[in-house]
Amino acid sequence: MRQIVIIGGGIAGLSAAYYATKKLPDAQITLIESDSRWGGKITTDRAMFDDGQFIIEGGPDTFLATKPWGVALCKELGLSERLHGTNPNQKNTYVLNKGHLLPMPDGLAMMIPTNVSAILRSRLVSWFGKARMGLDFMLPSHTLNCDESLGSFVSRRLGREAYENLIEPLMSGIYAGDGDALSLASTFPYLRDLEIKYGSLARGALQMRKQSNGKSVQGSRSAFLTPTTGLAEIVETLVAHLQTNNVDLRLNTSVSRISNIDSRYLVELEDDSSLDSDSVILASPAYVSGTLLASFDPTLASDLKSIPYASTATVSLAYRQSDLTRELDGYGYVIPRREGRKALACTWTSTKFPHRAPDRYALIRVFVGRAGQDIPWNENDLLALAKEELNLTLGLTAEPILSRVFMWDKAMPQYNLGHPELLKRIDTALENHPGLAIAGNGYRGIGIPDCIHSGELAVNKILENSAVENSSVPAQTTH
Repeated sequence: MRQIVIIGGGIAGLSAAYYATKKLPDAQITLIESDSRWGGKITTDRAMFDDGQFIIEGGPDTFLATKPWGVALCKELGLSERLHGTNPNQKNTYVLNKGHLLPMPDGLAMMIPTNVSAILRSRLVSWFGKARMGLDFMLPSHTLNCDESLGSFVSRRLGREAYENLIEPLMSGIYAGDGDALSLASTFPYLRDLEIKYGSLARGALQMRKQSNGKSVQGSRSAFLTPTTGLAEIVETLVAHLQTNNVDLRLNTSVSRISNIDSRYLVELEDDSSLDSDSVILASPAYVSGTLLASFDPTLASDLKSIPYASTATVSLAYRQSDLTRELDGYGYVIPRREGRKALACTWTSTKFPHRAPDRYALIRVFVGRAGQDIPWNENDLLALAKEELNLTLGLTAEPILSRVFMWDKAMPQYNLGHPELLKRIDTALENHPGLAIAGNGYRGIGIPDCIHSGELAVNKILENSAVENSSVPAQTTH
């Protein structure tokens, strides 16, 4: 019987275990997680209050529908009918600009402005900046075929002002990174493709928008989806499936190192026990995976540990609607790095997803932490920081009736310049270790669908290696 050990019980590890039960039904699968719960950064607090419920996400609050792997998994798990899109009636998004909230202009396609009249009306970019954006239609494509930072690329095509006021805050809301350090090829490679194919970002984005068919889920054209009672529904359903399929699930279990002995893997645990396996999938953060592999492949371990991570936090606060000083008429706002604020963004959760708060109450979430920024690392200071942000920007002085703080140490991998070359070295090293695979958000996508896909690809790698091994074993001949 084939033995598979999966290390890391976040969405990537859970997905790997799920696809292993489907594709290797006779395998003995062990899933190990050092924490006391499953789900990694996916955690949902369902807080009852009066006659209603607050659904509070500690990590991600939605997943991208346009990447198919999240929707596909939910369909397989029977969760399709429970998926909700964002509120289509109040879609405003704001940008903090010199202390004031200004609306993000309509017509952003793949982060690129395509609505000329909306840009001309916007106060986020000066007239000089708007004229500079217009040069995108005339500037030739860059001839160099090397990687470039996101900040450099967008500044080159649209101007620095457009980058700092429009693109950087949106990008930071995804990667919590420094756009002048992030690799374009590893974060938004389609932008370079648009430049090459159409000679203009705006022209290319317009064409791509026309080609989009806007598939709907639950009658919504929303690009973002979430289950009715939070993303934890996905985790809970996955765990139930794994239990039904006799996967050995181990919480509160830490791995000390992994050894390779005669083409098999010895997974040593910190309680001095060990697991012998044919295959190992590392679905832990890259720096953790690197530490575990240091004993038998120091070079691979070093490359994994070299991927930088940023620490982040989310603070959710609930208020009575009567305590609000302004209408929460949209999904929230993003904060450009140049504003110098301690917060990164603010989501008006009860507007974005009305079912997440009882009637007559508002739920707001403040994001803290970006690359290069030190943030306080205790609940009281983070709560005070979030309340200060809401006071400064929304004039909100009332005390919240409920608050939740979630801290994520080294949670957001940074795909900085050099990341594509780093991945090539990692892939080459893994070719020398049949039966060893990696998954998670540290490599080729940080979103939930990306992590789900990485789990499935890790299982596929093990399957391919197994097929090669079987084909190389000579058939027995009966005399």
